[in-house]
Amino acid sequence: MAWLSGAAKSLHYRQLFAHRPHQKSTSSSTLGILTFDVAKTMSRLVSLYKSLADDQLVKLRKEIIRSKGVAYLNSKDEGFLLNLACSERLEDLNQAAITVARFGQKCSDLGLNRFDLIYSDLKLGVIDLGKLEYNTKHVLKIIERMEKSISATANLHAALESLAELEASERKIERWKNTIGPKQISNLEYIKQKIVAQRKQVQHYKESSLWNQGFDKSVGHMARIVCVVYARICCVFEPYISDLPFFSNNSNLRLVSNHNKRQNFWIRQDDENESEDQDKNEKPNSKSGPIRNNNKRFIVRFLSHELNPSSQDRDIESTPTQRNREAMMTNYNNHVFTLAPPHTVGGSGLSLRYANVIICAEQCLYAPATIGEEAREALYEMLPARLKGTVRAKLKSNLLKRDDEDCDGHSLAEGWRDALEEIMGWLVPLAHDTMTWQAERNMERQKFDSKPRVLLLQTLHYSDLEKTEAAIVEVLVGLSCIYTYENRCLPGRPATVQFI
Repeated sequence: MAWLSGAAKSLHYRQLFAHRPHQKSTSSSTLGILTFDVAKTMSRLVSLYKSLADDQLVKLRKEIIRSKGVAYLNSKDEGFLLNLACSERLEDLNQAAITVARFGQKCSDLGLNRFDLIYSDLKLGVIDLGKLEYNTKHVLKIIERMEKSISATANLHAALESLAELEASERKIERWKNTIGPKQISNLEYIKQKIVAQRKQVQHYKESSLWNQGFDKSVGHMARIVCVVYARICCVFEPYISDLPFFSNNSNLRLVSNHNKRQNFWIRQDDENESEDQDKNEKPNSKSGPIRNNNKRFIVRFLSHELNPSSQDRDIESTPTQRNREAMMTNYNNHVFTLAPPHTVGGSGLSLRYANVIICAEQCLYAPATIGEEAREALYEMLPARLKGTVRAKLKSNLLKRDDEDCDGHSLAEGWRDALEEIMGWLVPLAHDTMTWQAERNMERQKFDSKPRVLLLQTLHYSDLEKTEAAIVEVLVGLSCIYTYENRCLPGRPATVQFI
């Protein structure tokens, strides 16, 4: 794929997106062992592409942002949350673009060889771009090819791991072959046969995966998707991010599906006015376009347009070791992650701890038989000292109140259960999403997952610390009362055992 005209005095970026028939790569080098790094970058790009589909954007706006947990603990400000979502997607894209640029240096094509310059100019908004359509036939074909390559590479990775295990078993038996009996010798022959078959399977997967593919073809597909995804982000989130390049309807860019004759908003502030935004004679097949912002443009000052991982700019004072330790555990250089203010759960370095507390409390509420006394003690020990004091004080207050009012234990337990189920209904999803967010980043090097990933705004990271701790205290006190009044303790334990 010829991306740039070598004879031109300036870079003709329109050629970068020109559709060309299949051409054999002029580069003699193939991906080889770099196949797995390329496949992981592809999976990240496909994940980003899918996360910007119409259904995902509607889900973000109408379900995630409006969910009780996000609205109560994180923010009710839609502008802030959309800004956060956009910034995190841009950061993911920047990480992928940096990797694509590194692979591009191994390509024979000049445009791919200097993709870092192209992407930098793209972010500055100074490029005369050609076709940057989202969800077109050609782009969908590229996505389909990338998904097939990712799947084949994942199979190759699994086959190589199985081969390594078999070879290790063979070496182990070979070391002891002089002392083993006939049965073990037959096992050795069986393992050798398995190794021969496994090597054939590995060779098959190498031929069908990216292993023997040239750099130009693989990197060319990734570079094109990087630019399409960036244009899509600008098109959708531009009303909330002032630094993004503005693409107007009058420009030569067509950022929406080529079935549309005009640019439409993928979601409206008021569904009653939906008919006013469309031509009466038109029935568009897509709702792609920018998020409408009827209010004043919302800007989060600390979110920078330059999201290069090497940037050292910090507008929010960093909190100490615990927060930095949690950032290191993600094994992921995330600028948005480190910008959580000190009054948030993530800014205090407590996201993972509180997520574990909430998930353990969920098990105690819905599956108490699976939680032993040691697990309950471990749960209590996970709490910071100040929270332990708050829980004890509230338990004591409730106990005195119960004794004074001579309340019926059963009805009180039922009341607590109803209250806890309501709280856990919006608190637990944030905890599970926190664990999922961490797992997706920690396991990125081991897995080839191209599904849309969880956003930070769905987690406890940007949750208000005071509100989150108040909810956790309420849950733990309620569980203690339920365990006491309903005698929910392990067999052989006295009925007076409390949860905490």
